[in-house]
Formats: sequence, C-alpha cells, structure tokens
Amino acid sequence: MANARRALITGITGQDGGHLAEQLLEKGYEVFGLIRGQNNPRREAVVAEFPDVTLIEGDLTDPTSLIRAVETSNPHELYNLAAVSHVGYSFKNPTLTADVTAKGVLNVLEAVRVTGRSETTKVYQASTSEMFGGLDYNRPGAGYNEDSLFHPRSPYGVAKLYGHWIAKNYRESYGMFVSCGILFNHEGERRGVEFVTRKITHAVARIKLGLQPNIELGDLWPKRDWGYAGDFVEGMWRMLQHDVADDFVLATGETHSIEEFLTLAFTEIGIDDWRPYVVQNPAFMRPAEVDILLGDPSKAESVLGWKREVDFPGLVSRMVAHDLRLAELQRTFA
Repeated sequence: MANARRALITGITGQDGGHLAEQLLEKGYEVFGLIRGQNNPRREAVVAEFPDVTLIEGDLTDPTSLIRAVETSNPHELYNLAAVSHVGYSFKNPTLTADVTAKGVLNVLEAVRVTGRSETTKVYQASTSEMFGGLDYNRPGAGYNEDSLFHPRSPYGVAKLYGHWIAKNYRESYGMFVSCGILFNHEGERRGVEFVTRKITHAVARIKLGLQPNIELGDLWPKRDWGYAGDFVEGMWRMLQHDVADDFVLATGETHSIEEFLTLAFTEIGIDDWRPYVVQNPAFMRPAEVDILLGDPSKAESVLGWKREVDFPGLVSRMVAHDLRLAELQRTFA
C-alpha cells in the first residue's frame, strides 16, 4: 500500500466512522483511525471489524495528540467525525460538548496547519442540520440549503456551529482545503441505541421476541429528514474529491415524524398499532425541541453527483432486520 492514498478518521468508533472506514478500504485507501484512551471499550470491536485500520491514540481535547496523529498518518484526507453527538446528552453536559464538538475542531485544524500539511491534506468537517434549529422555516416543502440562516436550539447545535464557522475561517484565512458537510439525520444498523431510531428498532426486535414489553420515548411529533448513513459517507468522500473546498447539504429532501418511524418499524414485525407498546416518559423530553428539519440536497446532487440510494421505508426495514438478527443471537446465547 506504499502508493495508496491515506486517510485519517476521527470518530472511527462511531456510526459514520465505521461506514467511512469500510468504504475507504474498499477504495484502496490506507486508513488510520483516532481512538480515545488505552482502554476504550470500542477498540476491540473496531480491531475485529477493521483489522487493516491503523489505530492511533488521541483526543480532540488534546492538541499534542492530534499533532502526533497527523504526523504519524500524514494523511491526504482527514475526516473529522468525532464529537459529543447526542443532542439530549449535550443539555446535560454542555461544557464537555463545547470542549469536544466546538474547540476540538479548532484543535484538528491547528494540528494540520502547524505540521505543515495545509497544502497536502484535505479536511472534511462534519457539520449538522441541528445548526438550523428548525426556526425561520418560511419555505414549507423547500428545505434548508447552504444559504439558510442558522439558529441552533441545543448545546450540541451551538457547538457544531462554532466548528462549522472555524472551519470556514481556516479555509478563508489560510487557504486550507476544508469542506463542511451539513448532514441531515442519517441512521443505520451501526447507530448507537441511545439515538431514537435505533432505540426504536432495537426495542421492536426485542418486543417481537418477547424480551421486553414496551419502549419509553419522549416527544413523538418532531419530523426529521432521515437517510441512510452509508449513503451519506459516500457524499463526504465526494466532497474531498471535488476541486474546490465548499459547503454541501446532504439530505433526502423528505421529512418524516417519529410516529411514522414507529409505524413502519412495528409493521415489520406484524404489529399494526404500536400505541399499546409505547410509553411517553417526560425524562426524555428536551428543554428545547426542533419541530422539523428538511434538507435541500440539490447542490450536492448537481455539483458532486451525489444522491441517496436507500429510501425511508428501506432504512427502517434494514434496521429492524439487523436488530432482529442481533436479538435472536442474544436470546440464543443468554
């Protein structure tokens, strides 16, 4: 792999990191992954799934470790996916969220700059639709695009907005190739069970097999633009293959409520009415909720040639199928 392109992924243990590592390895890349801590409980899983990925210990809050990671990997492409990425968690831990999700971006960019890789390393910054906040939504059906106003409604969204703007600042100030992907909700079988979509499919599978009686959720009315994470990481890669660094919205152009997700998930196990199995728990209600998020991916489609492949029913179906297989294995070896 002496002549292979090299990529460094922060957040290698997360959903997007897994999908991206898989796709880059298939494309012939030499892949490095930043992993936090010697005793990271996810290390073993990453090593088992991706034995060809070289893991480097580091932390977004530790600039020295990031400099070492950049020097070790000498990447052609750096994908900054690491973050405190759960919106609800960010309300409970706003300081940590700011340190990792906001200031961590600055630390990554500085590591590239001070090591002299500014002209040889293209950087992808994972921005988010949560920066829009669901407010000022005066174009029903049109969706947010790259020029829409930001109004984040959570510590996570605020931290991501800082990361987004500091990335643009380094692009403009130092001429660095830094592209920001403003990604709307993207889910899949690698999603953590603390996120509502995977929480639902995980519970639905266990309900089907008699392993739990119900599922506890918060608000059911919010609508999101939900796509498949595997499709979205392809868009990340395409951004760094483009000749010019820029910002791109990745979305499906459709919006669906949590109730719709529940309906499709329970239908997959032969249950038409999910209401007897769902308990609304005030503990899962957020201090400020985003009503609706709908993206306009037309720029990514026209400039990058990117388009989602998995539709909403297909997304729910593959997640339920995965969790059914997982629950069956757990029941077998319990």
